[in-house]
Amino acid sequence: MSEIVYNRIAMLRAERGISRRQLADALGVHYQTIGYLERGEYSPSLYVALRIAEFFEVAVEVLFSTATFPRIGDGERSA
Repeated sequence: MSEIVYNRIAMLRAERGISRRQLADALGVHYQTIGYLERGEYSPSLYVALRIAEFFEVAVEVLFSTATFPRIGDGERSA
């Protein structure tokens, strides 16, 4: 069983025009930590995961998953 935690941090940052450094400053972590999280090289503590979700004002499940997220546009399209 893999312990990989997938995330959408980079997508939300880009969507909202927020740099890694800005997010890191808001969370009180080093900006490289954000890069490690985004690349899946580091799994966040529950506290950090909740803080990121709170920062983006989304549910933690929107940001993190134990399964890969579907690519945008891969779902069924309504006619």
